Amino acid sequence: MGQRQMHLVAYLKTGPTAMHVGGWRHPEATLDDILHPSRYEHIARVLEAGRFDGCFFADLFGLYDIHGGSYDPYVRRGGQISFLDPTVVLPIMAAATKHLGLGATLSTSFHTPYHLARWLGSLDVLSGGRVAWNVVTSATDLEAQNAGMDELPPREQRYDRADEVLEACFALWNSWDEGAFVLDKALGVFADPAKVHYANYEGRWVKTRGPLSIPRSPQGRPVIMQAGSSDRGREFAARWAEVVFTVQRGQDEMREFYQDLKSRMELVGRKPNECAVLPAISVVLGETASIAEERADYLNSLIDPELSVAASSSGLGADLTKLKSEAALPELQGNQGMKGTEQVLRQTMQADGITLAQAAVKRNKGRELVGTPVMIADRLQEMFEAGVCDGFVLAPTMFPGMFEQFCRGVVPELQRRGIFRTEYTGRTLRENLQG
Repeated sequence: MGQRQMHLVAYLKTGPTAMHVGGWRHPEATLDDILHPSRYEHIARVLEAGRFDGCFFADLFGLYDIHGGSYDPYVRRGGQISFLDPTVVLPIMAAATKHLGLGATLSTSFHTPYHLARWLGSLDVLSGGRVAWNVVTSATDLEAQNAGMDELPPREQRYDRADEVLEACFALWNSWDEGAFVLDKALGVFADPAKVHYANYEGRWVKTRGPLSIPRSPQGRPVIMQAGSSDRGREFAARWAEVVFTVQRGQDEMREFYQDLKSRMELVGRKPNECAVLPAISVVLGETASIAEERADYLNSLIDPELSVAASSSGLGADLTKLKSEAALPELQGNQGMKGTEQVLRQTMQADGITLAQAAVKRNKGRELVGTPVMIADRLQEMFEAGVCDGFVLAPTMFPGMFEQFCRGVVPELQRRGIFRTEYTGRTLRENLQG
C-alpha cells in the first residue's frame, strides 16, 4: 500500500460569487467573461494542471428572493447566482481537458429519472467517464414554484423520493451492458440487442420503463456526490455517496461528521473508503504570513453586510428580516432550509458567544486559511493526517486568481510531501477517486 492520497475538488458557480460574498469585487476578479466559454475552458485547464480530482458547479433552480422578499440583494450586490445552466457549460470544459472530473448539481425533486439519467449519461459518455452528479433534494419553495409546485414537500418525503430516483437512474444506466456495439458493416449488425435491457422501475414516487437510449459510459455511471447534513441527509449519503461535500466550522466538527458518516456507511454494508468526505475550505495566499494577512483583511473589507445576511437567509430558508427571535426560526423556515447552513451558524454562535443575527452577518468572514503556500500545506496535511477528512472542496475567494495561486504554490508543496498525486493514474473520475 502506498501513502494515502488527498483528494481535491473545486467548488464553482456560473456567476460572480461562490461562498465569499465579496470576492467578485477584488480588482483581480474577472467579470466580463462570466457568459463566455473561455472562462470555463481556462479554469478547467488550471484545475487539470493542478491535478484536481474534479470540480462541480453548485446550482439553484431559480434566483434567491427569500431575504426581504426580493432578489434585489443578489442582483444588485452580486450574490450566488447561476447565470448559465452548468449542464451546458460542462461539455465545454470536457472538450478542454482529458482527466478532470466534472460535476453538475441537479435536483431529484423536480426532474424525472429518465431526464436525469439521459442528461448525465450523455455527459459521462462524451467526457470519457468523468462526470459526477451532485444530488440535491432542493431547499427552497422558490425552486418548487419554478417547477410548477406550490411549495417543497417535507424533507423526509424529499429524501424518500430521492432514494427512488437514484434507484431508477441506476436501473436506467444499467440498461446497456458493456460491449453492446458490434459495428459490423458486412453482417449488417450495428449493436447487440441482447445487451440492452428494460429498467421497468416502479416505486411509490417515480417509475420509468427504459431502456435508456445512452450506451454505457467507461465508468458505468456518474459518480454520486452529496452534501446533506441533516440526519436523513447523512443516511442518504451513507447509502449512495462516493463524494460528500460538507461545510464545518473547525476540526472538531469535521471529525464528528467524518466519523458519523463512515460509521453509517458500515451499517449499510459499505466500506469507509468507498466515499471521500471533503470539507469546504478557502485560502488566502501571500509570499509571507503578514502579506497573506493583509490580503485577507482587504478581501474581507469587500464583504457587503446586507448580502452576507441575505446569503444566510437563503441558506436557512427563512427571511431574517422577519425574525423576531431565534425560537421563531423553525416556523419561518417551514420545509425550507439547508441543515448544513444552520449547523455552521449555530456552531459560530456557540463558539463566539453571539446571536443568530450576528452570526448571519459574520457568516464565512475570517474562515479562510491564511498564509504562505508552505503554511497552507502544513494546515491541510495536519487535517488530512488527523483523519477528519479525505481531502477538501476548495471554494474560491476571488476568481480565478485563488485557484491559480493554489495550483502554483500549494499543490507542488503537497506533491513534494507525497500526499497528493503528481499524475492522474485512472482513466475515469471514479478510478481517480479510488486511487
